[in-house]
Amino acid sequence: MTTRQTDSEIPIEPFYSPANTSVNYASDLGDPGTFPFTRGIYPEMYRQRNWTMRQYAGFGTAEATNERFRFLLANGQTGLSCAFDLPTQMGYDADHPRADGEVGRVGVAISSIEDMHRLLQGIPLDKVTTSMTINATASTLLLLYQLVAEENNVDPSAIGGTIQNDILKEYAARGTYIYPPRPSMRIITDIFAYCQRELPHFNTISISGYHIREAGSTAAQELAFTIANGIAYVEAALAAGLAVDDFAPRLSFFWNAHNNLFEEVAKFRAARRLWAHIMQERFHAQDPRSLLMRFHTQTGGSTLTAQQPEVNLVRVSVQALAAALGGTQSLHTNGYDEALGLPTEKAAKLALRTQQVIAYETGVTDTVDPLAGSYYVESLTSSLEAKAREYLEEIDGRGGAVAAIENGYIQQEIERAAYAYTKAVDAGEKVIVGVNRFVDKQESSPEVFPIDPALQRQQIQEIRELRRRRDQGTVDRALTELKVAARGTDNVCYPMKRALAARATLGEVADTLRDVFGTFSPI
Repeated sequence: MTTRQTDSEIPIEPFYSPANTSVNYASDLGDPGTFPFTRGIYPEMYRQRNWTMRQYAGFGTAEATNERFRFLLANGQTGLSCAFDLPTQMGYDADHPRADGEVGRVGVAISSIEDMHRLLQGIPLDKVTTSMTINATASTLLLLYQLVAEENNVDPSAIGGTIQNDILKEYAARGTYIYPPRPSMRIITDIFAYCQRELPHFNTISISGYHIREAGSTAAQELAFTIANGIAYVEAALAAGLAVDDFAPRLSFFWNAHNNLFEEVAKFRAARRLWAHIMQERFHAQDPRSLLMRFHTQTGGSTLTAQQPEVNLVRVSVQALAAALGGTQSLHTNGYDEALGLPTEKAAKLALRTQQVIAYETGVTDTVDPLAGSYYVESLTSSLEAKAREYLEEIDGRGGAVAAIENGYIQQEIERAAYAYTKAVDAGEKVIVGVNRFVDKQESSPEVFPIDPALQRQQIQEIRELRRRRDQGTVDRALTELKVAARGTDNVCYPMKRALAARATLGEVADTLRDVFGTFSPI
């Protein structure tokens, strides 16, 4: 008999029966909205409100991305999600030599408050929440967002959204870090404290398994390493003197959705259960909101193929269905053409329509956690949780997630899984439709989203004009205050906000912190 297993190397039986699971309903599942939240964090879930349809967008200039935002909102999107270009992510202004050729290519270029004003022009910030995929410079982008709201007479307490702000996964899987891990953790805890006082409806972090999975991890590794990072953030905040129930309710997570439908659903269910137990038993959280794993999901970019790109519509549909069945709070569906370039307007609209069909035509939203009680799904949920706990014990034994990243353990585990997957695809053991089976002899050439090189010249001209117009003395004094705070123990967000309000640029803020913290080089 052929042996089958999930992507996380969990053996799959020919069929499942009560003998395959020993789940206790009261302690392991519970009703939706009750501990341990396996079945969902709210009692009625999508019967009360659908997940937020939050399509990821960002390219070129702020004006171009604003136009895409408006297009998506007009077509039924219910929340914004912004991608930033590599210079913005790495703390370089558009006119920095290292930004050459990268301005606006994989996201929008934001160098100053004036760029942020153009990005958000006409967006009702007190009504639409915004997710920003930004990490090393997350504090800067968050403060720019707040300043734009204030300069448009919107009360900061009325704005909401999420900054990714998850630097640990950058060291482990993605690479857009600036400073060493420990000063980066200090900035993150400063953000926690700042938002508690100043931006009570902003999620201060989106602890991300998405990029861990994109780097080649299994579902079990994505689950374990992400939660290990979550533990590290909680521990850092506690060490900084914050009370767990003051910051934990604003923590959020970000998961990937791949093609193995049942394993992905089980992963989301296991994640909620595991996090609830950790927050209650390890950190003694008392506020019920501190136990909830609220999460965004994005369909798997690494699963998309340049060959037969229209087939990606099917992959994205299956992945989005897994996210909905698994109880996500918001969802991004990838464009079918993203293996070739940024999504065209047509592809972005079809991706949004995919979510809308699932929400309004499939019946998935009619009842909560419809796969609960499936012998197979419950067995997978328990197996994934057990595998994740094994990894967490290993990471604890190595001194926690920060130490496990510093000594390369997590990176090596991801690389091992990625190699095994690639080897299986190359050998034909893992079938990828259109790539190693059912291959077309002649491939079509679909439309690819264009990036105009003139955008970089425009961005450079605007930032240089900003520097000519501003009060340089005020900027210099504010950046000096930021340097003093960074060298000491004061919260860096307050002087950073003053510098940005004076029209300091993102790159100038990052350079000020580089002078104090240095930069990180991998092992």
